[in-house]
Amino acid sequence: MKISNTKKFICLYPVYINSKKTLAEGRRIPTEKAVENPSCAEIRDVLTAAGMNVYVENKMHPREWNRDVQFRGRVRVQLKQEDGSFCQEKFTSRKDVMFYVAEMIPKLKTRTQKSGGGDTSSQQGEGGKKSKKKKK
Repeated sequence: MKISNTKKFICLYPVYINSKKTLAEGRRIPTEKAVENPSCAEIRDVLTAAGMNVYVENKMHPREWNRDVQFRGRVRVQLKQEDGSFCQEKFTSRKDVMFYVAEMIPKLKTRTQKSGGGDTSSQQGEGGKKSKKKKK
């Protein structure tokens, strides 16, 4: 990738699609479509799987007060090619990309396994609780 190319990439901060944030805190899509605490890695994985040109930068959103590593990062996405045509017809704007990412993150294996793990331990009842006590 040339440097001149990457300057034209759009920026996506996890804050834009975070359901835990308010509009004033930087969320850009409706809460019902947003995702709970998305990470840059998840956004990157979803867009890479969709065949987009993506890279992650170690930057912070200006309104993000939490300086934790989990909230760090900015994803740059190539929306248009050098000739001005779109890389993919389904992504014609930033909003299209944000809605797509917010829709796909809950379907990621890392997300489904986490929720699945919680369900199985609650179904097991005491068995799950005992193992947790042993770990402490």
